Amino acid sequence: MAMNEAAFQPIPARPAPRHRAGVFHWLRTQLFGDWRTALATIVLGALLLWIVPRFLYWAVFNAVWLPDLPACRAARGDGACWGVIAEKYRLIIFGRYPYAEQWRPLVATLLMLSALVASCTRTFWRPWLAALWVAVLATFFVLMYGGVLGLTKVETDRWGGLPLTILLATLSIVMAFPLALLVALGRRSNLPAIRTLCILYVELIRGVPLITILFMASFMFPLFLPQGMTIDVLVRVLVGITLFAAAYLAEVIRGGLQAVPKGQIEAAATLGLSYWQTQRKIVLPQALAMVVPSIMNNFISVLKDTSLVSIVSLYELTGSMDMALNSDANWKPFKLQAYFFIALIYFVLCLAMSRYSHWVEARLNQSKQR
Repeated sequence: MAMNEAAFQPIPARPAPRHRAGVFHWLRTQLFGDWRTALATIVLGALLLWIVPRFLYWAVFNAVWLPDLPACRAARGDGACWGVIAEKYRLIIFGRYPYAEQWRPLVATLLMLSALVASCTRTFWRPWLAALWVAVLATFFVLMYGGVLGLTKVETDRWGGLPLTILLATLSIVMAFPLALLVALGRRSNLPAIRTLCILYVELIRGVPLITILFMASFMFPLFLPQGMTIDVLVRVLVGITLFAAAYLAEVIRGGLQAVPKGQIEAAATLGLSYWQTQRKIVLPQALAMVVPSIMNNFISVLKDTSLVSIVSLYELTGSMDMALNSDANWKPFKLQAYFFIALIYFVLCLAMSRYSHWVEARLNQSKQR
């Protein structure tokens, strides 16, 4: 009886294991886990200790911040001349747009960016969002082109800088996505004619660089038009970028379509769903969710590829910077600082797109866990 009582004695509670956290624990596990990691940490740390102070001395402590040309020349080699940005920022941002009318591209760009932010916010995912985009685009072109409401008319060949970059990237992405969706579905079609046409389109576009397509759209395409008929160069370039982006995006979407199990399609057919019902309700939601990172990579590439339109005399952000400095020999030696400035703009835009992609992935992972 005594043995039974001893056997049923409660086991004393043990203290919970301590969670080993803190800076030193993280440093030891992440940066000095083994001798290879420790060696790499020491080498990279030494390089940073050698590079960072010199860069800060050049970019911050010994830099010239005001548009003082003699001071910039005196500090050349020892410090950065950010005064070139203060002197030329309006030409870099707005290009050849008339100086007195530059409030118009500023307002138009802010409207476009606001619409983009609203489109990426779940709260605004309502049916009226499409009408909002129609209104924003109409307002954008009215402000930029003018000719109505007492606004001075400004031809599209004088548009440039950041407004042109935002316009080309946004419209190319918006128009390329549905086209890529149809091409991806067409490549998997059971109809030989449609499948062959989609394959030819994708392989032809992907077989040439974007510069070639822009050159053809700007200089060769007008030769095939009837005499007296012209299409604005901005429209031709926009169509060229859209076709180029859609070809690459179609292959990304096709990869997602192939990853959907065939059994789900067969089950949908058994339930009596039509082809388009199956694609809309079963296949496409899963396929697009699996290739969100690749889709965003394509969108980021489209944004950066807009810098190539300067070869057809459309001066977007990079072209406006070159034009602003090449036209003034006094500030031309400080082009490196101007490149840092536009690189910062591109970095902020690309980082925002990348972080939004991570947010979308996180939301999709939550829905899968449910």
